[in-house]
Amino acid sequence: MNYTDYVRDPDRDCAVVAHRGIWRDAPENSLVAIEAAIQAGCDVVEIDVHRSADGGLFLLHDRTLQRMAGIDEAPEALSSARLAGLTLRNRDGGENNAMTGERLPSLQQLFDLTRDRIFLHLDVKDRAIVPDVIACARDLDVESQVDFWGSLRTPEDLAWVRETVSPYGMLFMAKSRIGATHAEAELDLLFQLAPAVCEVCFDRIEDIAALHARRTGMALWANTLDSVAFAGFTDTAAMQDPDAIWGRLIEAGISLIQTDEPVALKSYLASRRG
Repeated sequence: MNYTDYVRDPDRDCAVVAHRGIWRDAPENSLVAIEAAIQAGCDVVEIDVHRSADGGLFLLHDRTLQRMAGIDEAPEALSSARLAGLTLRNRDGGENNAMTGERLPSLQQLFDLTRDRIFLHLDVKDRAIVPDVIACARDLDVESQVDFWGSLRTPEDLAWVRETVSPYGMLFMAKSRIGATHAEAELDLLFQLAPAVCEVCFDRIEDIAALHARRTGMALWANTLDSVAFAGFTDTAAMQDPDAIWGRLIEAGISLIQTDEPVALKSYLASRRG
């Protein structure tokens, strides 16, 4: 099954999306963290992508390598050979986490590791390089298992998606604001594009249910990451009361949840199935 068919499957369970892999015992965005997500049975893994000075594509979240590799340089300033030789700090990096033997992975290494094993949510940090990422995915025959994320706030955003992503039939996830006073304009763009999946930003959970009732074949994605979650629906709160957070999101119509606690979310979903 390809990613788009999976997302549109009305009978599937809520998808568990592992944020930067399972990084509690491995560097985030590392191959070992991604392998851990596969072994744990996660459905999707979220990965961040930057470009090197000579056009290579590498897995990194930040604008610089300071937090994860201890080097105060942007990845765009270094060659692919230099980036490939860098080792990573454990977990989410920083001075309090020790350096490991894990190296900064390339996008090609990611695709080789995950081919036909897990779906990939690619957070490409500069959308100007999305065509290069698409080309890499197509060259390595993994285009049916990856998605691209992007805000859908303006007609220019809509035109960019239609020009850059849509011609290749690859899954695009729109990020849209719902329920706010300015949301109708964004929702109009969303329904013009009609993507298979949308990440929702919300102030009230009731707005998710309202959108769920209006949608046609569009899966809804929510983040419960502490740093970016909405309306208090965080991983920290979910660990205390999963029914009040993950359960309420699912009941409102969310069918993909990105989390830093994927093992706990999988266990909770299993308990709901009884």
